[in-house]
Amino acid sequence: METAELILIPLPETGHLLSSIEFGKRLMDLDRRICAITILSMKLPYAPHAYASMAALTASEPRIRLISLPEIHDPPPIKLLETSSEAYIYDFIQKNIPSLRKTLTDLVVSPQDSVRVAGLVLDFFCVSVFDIAREVNLPSYIFLTSNFGFLGFMQHLPKRHRVTPSEFADDSREDELLIPSFENRVPAKVLPAGVFDRRSYEALVELGEKFPGAKGILVNSFSELEPHAVEYFSRGRDYPPVYPIGPILNIKNRPNPGLTTAQHEEIMRWLDDQPESSVLFLCFGSMGVFGTPQIREIAHALELSGFRFIWAIRTHLTESSDPHEALPEGFMGRGIVCSWAPQVEILAHKATGGFVSHCGWNSIQESLWYGVPIATWPMYAEQQLNAFEMVRELGLAVEIRLDYVADGDRVSPDMVTADEIVRAVRSLMDGDNPVRKKVGEISKAARRAVSDGGSSSAATGDFIRDILGDGL
Repeated sequence: METAELILIPLPETGHLLSSIEFGKRLMDLDRRICAITILSMKLPYAPHAYASMAALTASEPRIRLISLPEIHDPPPIKLLETSSEAYIYDFIQKNIPSLRKTLTDLVVSPQDSVRVAGLVLDFFCVSVFDIAREVNLPSYIFLTSNFGFLGFMQHLPKRHRVTPSEFADDSREDELLIPSFENRVPAKVLPAGVFDRRSYEALVELGEKFPGAKGILVNSFSELEPHAVEYFSRGRDYPPVYPIGPILNIKNRPNPGLTTAQHEEIMRWLDDQPESSVLFLCFGSMGVFGTPQIREIAHALELSGFRFIWAIRTHLTESSDPHEALPEGFMGRGIVCSWAPQVEILAHKATGGFVSHCGWNSIQESLWYGVPIATWPMYAEQQLNAFEMVRELGLAVEIRLDYVADGDRVSPDMVTADEIVRAVRSLMDGDNPVRKKVGEISKAARRAVSDGGSSSAATGDFIRDILGDGL
């Protein structure tokens, strides 16, 4: 039996890395002809520990090889990251092109153990590598770690740009867009904040224009979750084949670098003592930072609601600071406050009844997998669009806000008041809320999708046959 190797080039951020590693494992488990995965790791200046995390996650998997690319000597200025994050990442990838070209050429010319390199799987930020792939005669596929809603946005943006070649104006936030992959009109205010910044907008348009150059697009979602969008993309419309291959989740041996063993055990023991579906979990991702006034408003809401809770706080204090320092004096909540939480284990626990989330796509899929309904509090990137899709498009979440933008972005957010939070979490924790039932149904559908004969397993098989071609 002839065998093949695939090369993955992820964006070296935690969420992208976790999904890419798990996808590589799934491919090798599904088809023995894929005997090796090589992951090329770039050194992203604001994620210095990414390679170490990736090495830890793949240490027990000898079939996955990590290649660390040289650090670039002239990274984009950090001020660009603060104002135009998409432009920063785009420029960072461009500066890595020479190293990527040399490494890919070497891998194809001198393959490991004479195993044929069958193709490339690229993060969507890395689509500039298409040119290198053509030089070495390799097919290239995009692995979109987000959903079909975001893919629809990336398809729509270059088309809009041809008619209106400029970023969105601030006074257009209340406009509503017709994006064919959505059943509902999409308010401009829930688009990624980068569309309101010239440099990030230009980067997103350039990326979107390159998508049709892929041989296929792999989306970390599943047909039963986004049926309208999946059906829309299945029609072709001069676009590459699209494969719904999710959910791709890292739910075992998940690293918790900000948590000691004693802290982890304390959280899990406390959960074990709580009634079923009684605990509210609040977590806003590693970059979800609040100032002290908003922290205190959340604390007030937790006191008013009376729910048991686990609350992972990120503040402008250093990560080693005690998160309790930002809480109001005399706060007597009925739960646990920590700086880091074992998210997957908390969502999997029977005591957890609701999740106040920043709506990162990995977090959404983990919550759906375990049947835990979400209240939406997006922070950055495409999370506002995710929140809109979950609440308005799919009816799978309760709204706190859809258009909140974190302090670090261009828009200064209004304070989310305690009353808003209390209304949302009471609805979220209501056992009779139809959202809860619908999330339970989607949880079952997710597990069917990735099982033998499921929709995502079938789509992944189609992708494998396509990338391996007739030669294997």
